[in-house]
Amino acid sequence: MAKADIEVIKKEKDGLDVWDDLQRYAVTGFSTIEPDDMARLRWYGIYQQQPNVGHFMMRVKIPGGSMTAEQLRAVAAVARNYGGSIADITTRQNFQFHWLTVENLPAAIALLNNVGLTTVGACGDITRNICGCPVAGIDPNEIFDCRPLVEQVTNYFLGNKEFSDLPRKYKISISGCAIHCNQPEINDLGIQAVRRGKEIGFHVRVGGGLSTQPHFAQKLDMFVKPEQVLDICIAVTKIFRDEGYRKRRNHSRLKFLMADWGADRFRQEIIDRLGWTPEPALVMSDPVGAVQQDHLWEESLKQHGLHWIGTSVITGRVTADQLDAAAEIAERFCQGSIRTTNQQNILFPNIAQDDLDAARTAIRAAGFEWNVTQFHQGAVSCTGNEFCNLAITETKARLREIIAHLEDKLVWQEPIRIHLNGCPNGCGQHHIGDIGLQGCLARLNDGSQVEAYDVCLGGRLGENAKFVRAISRKVPADKVKFAIENLLTRFQANRADGETFGSWVDRNSDAELGEALGLHLLAQDDPNWTPPPPRAHAPAGVE
Repeated sequence: MAKADIEVIKKEKDGLDVWDDLQRYAVTGFSTIEPDDMARLRWYGIYQQQPNVGHFMMRVKIPGGSMTAEQLRAVAAVARNYGGSIADITTRQNFQFHWLTVENLPAAIALLNNVGLTTVGACGDITRNICGCPVAGIDPNEIFDCRPLVEQVTNYFLGNKEFSDLPRKYKISISGCAIHCNQPEINDLGIQAVRRGKEIGFHVRVGGGLSTQPHFAQKLDMFVKPEQVLDICIAVTKIFRDEGYRKRRNHSRLKFLMADWGADRFRQEIIDRLGWTPEPALVMSDPVGAVQQDHLWEESLKQHGLHWIGTSVITGRVTADQLDAAAEIAERFCQGSIRTTNQQNILFPNIAQDDLDAARTAIRAAGFEWNVTQFHQGAVSCTGNEFCNLAITETKARLREIIAHLEDKLVWQEPIRIHLNGCPNGCGQHHIGDIGLQGCLARLNDGSQVEAYDVCLGGRLGENAKFVRAISRKVPADKVKFAIENLLTRFQANRADGETFGSWVDRNSDAELGEALGLHLLAQDDPNWTPPPPRAHAPAGVE
């Protein structure tokens, strides 16, 4: 059957109107689901799970990554009762479940709704989960506590049919984090707090996004006051809804409209819709300190005598038992609060000084670690072909294997971000990794195909933001860990005093970096594989 046009599907029935159909399908079964309704289920956070024979993936939104122990227990219950006792933390601070069936989807959603969580808008052409800083309200270095703004904007767009038929998915981040941990540069709309003397306002970036054609968001010439943030969000969303491209699915994100219009025209369109003119942006607005971290350390809070512990959950995979244990810890030590991060981690806030030792013991007993290597802290992966229909390669087990190998072979003391993605679409954000791995297939000399990765280097956010450069493509998956070991060994031997890995990548040519991977040496031990010649162009999804 030919694939239906999603724009036609949305015009025939709004995605939010599929709820009654979902209730009916829960009774009549998987085989009765209409293909068009299968697409509309995304508006409730539901996708078919590979291999599309009756199981579903479902996301639940966690605005700003902030939730209660009671809510986390509901997440654990859904994972245990319906999701194979696992859940994944995503790069938008959500939880993602697998193995659900249509028969139990309504019950799973009800469990979440009963504690104030929702799946509405977790997928689909609609406003997705709004990201924020996981230490909002407790970070002594934050510029502004944006939790009320995240809640206000979330509630405005949630289930709002005025904005339930956007050209494509639409991602917002709102944060007062001094290190820009919410990644405003790669969101469709990034709203970031800045200081002007004693006054707090926000800068606005529009048109960021990754996937096969990555774009950095462009900063508009605006200084927006806290009470104006919602109006800005509404205006930008209306522009996307009314002017965004709809003819080609792969050209419908807001980034393409922004690229064509430019920041000046987009700013003027916002002003026309607002009916008032925001003040000009400040000249200086770069993040303070290290960027692309998500607060994975132990820190004293604004509140005297309280601390947080940020734990590294490699690949974001957690079990139902771990989630229940985390909820128990949150109740005992964290004033009933817990946070998720956009780098797939969990943070325990509000721990009293006298409780630190007991909290550390409980956290470690639950299988969460904070005193881990830099490799462990900087590891991010997408879902991979274990569950995702788009992925070409397996990801989570592969990344754990790579990290374990590097930890065993190298002594490493500085931040390093290894992002692994199972296809070009960028859910694992390989475009912004120090080392970005993009899944593909490689053909061996005997004609067989194996999972492989394009090895890309030098991505970063913040000042001097860059997407990765493609260095070597189609490296068989089982050789990637050795290639990265070779590369990092060369860096340690040849770096200048105090030089970061990113700076070292910048000053070396593609040919030099390719040679540092040592693929020719790895090929000597495998007569069935010949490394491809250096690429003249970047692989799909890498610029």
